[in-house]
Amino acid sequence: MQQRSTEQVVEKLRRNGVRLIACTFVDNAGVTRVKTIPIGKLAGAFENGIGISYVFAVFGINDDITTSPGFDTPSGDMRLIPDREAVVIAAHANGWAWAPVWQYDQELNIMPICQRDFTRRMMEKAAARGITFKMTYEVEFTLLDLQGQPLASGLSSYGVPKQILVEDFLVALVDALEAQGISVAQLHPEYALGQYEISVGPRSPVAAADQLVLLRQTILRIAQQHGYRASFSPVVIPGEVGNGCHVHFSAWQEGRNLFTGGQGPEETTATGSAIVAGLLDRLAEMSALWAPSVISYERLQPHHWAGAYTCWGLENREAAIRMVKGTLPIRAKAANFELKSIDGTINPYLVAGGIIAAGLDGLERELDLPEPIQTDPDDLSEAERKDRGIRRIATSLEDAVAKMEQSKFMRTMLGDPLYESYLAVKKFDIASYKDKSIEETAADLLWRFC
Repeated sequence: MQQRSTEQVVEKLRRNGVRLIACTFVDNAGVTRVKTIPIGKLAGAFENGIGISYVFAVFGINDDITTSPGFDTPSGDMRLIPDREAVVIAAHANGWAWAPVWQYDQELNIMPICQRDFTRRMMEKAAARGITFKMTYEVEFTLLDLQGQPLASGLSSYGVPKQILVEDFLVALVDALEAQGISVAQLHPEYALGQYEISVGPRSPVAAADQLVLLRQTILRIAQQHGYRASFSPVVIPGEVGNGCHVHFSAWQEGRNLFTGGQGPEETTATGSAIVAGLLDRLAEMSALWAPSVISYERLQPHHWAGAYTCWGLENREAAIRMVKGTLPIRAKAANFELKSIDGTINPYLVAGGIIAAGLDGLERELDLPEPIQTDPDDLSEAERKDRGIRRIATSLEDAVAKMEQSKFMRTMLGDPLYESYLAVKKFDIASYKDKSIEETAADLLWRFC
């Protein structure tokens, strides 16, 4: 694909009436942060970046600030450089465009804490072995009125009345997404009160994470235009089913889908089987990436289709890793795996890169997939689960952090600066909410993620 010059990008934006560009990154707390510049400053931002403090590496989920090595003083200036190839003109928002950014230092070296660059580096490692990945995130969200009350009270889950209630919003949302180049696969009313889900087409891992950020911004914007507010929190109503953010992924080599047409379990190839086996083996120690907030574990429970156990299965919605085999005519293209143990508090770049890293680790160790689990793992006896190597991914953020601290793989994968700053934020979040009830915590975090 031919790259566009700075002049071409700026001229196209001007022709389309763009006056402001929202430049975003997702931090270690899972919060999307933004700096906005006028169109006249965009060319300079491509070259020199937009200044922001180093301490954004250690912002907590509640906007308080902690420390980690290298990020323990108010000194230091990070440069946010928009990705020229990823700029998108915002639909249904006159005068606006959006761009994801890379995080550089003042010497214009990419910073080791840049989560987007982490994904890019993992893609390069896979490419060195001739492997590419495709990914997409499914988004569950809850629509609430302007007073904060969920919509669709008394309406059936997945029911037509629940969809008709917001059909004008859904039409406007699809129009906006498609105008921004996002291919909508399907959308429907979900299980919980006021809950809906949308699925979009796959992209390369960095682009898939970008797409999630843009998708959620668009949902927020279109919801507001229709008199609603949208929440992506895993806990909107304590005690009720929460919002997930499942990721689907496939691995390819020489144009072939490695998750079908082979001799391994459920027709996976040997390479594809090893990739998924690597992810399965590392699931628990990486749980602070998949379920990274203090409220994630209210959702990550057995019998909630949330993937609470380290197992995989063919179309098993209780397994952490679900194989989606696809119907026979399109199987060669469509076969993929879904990681279900994640929610809307993730940093999608760390999730995407983490999946690749764990998969390559499985390939390096020549791991084999165990037999699939085709029942609810919670219905097995403890002895049966132990015999089959099935365990809870984590039961709390404290548990997930402890697993991360014991993981040499996580430190090596992320590198010390990103590992230490991410871990510091998670510990800080635990301390910030340890004395709060789930009701207080859910209320405080309801609107923080997009």
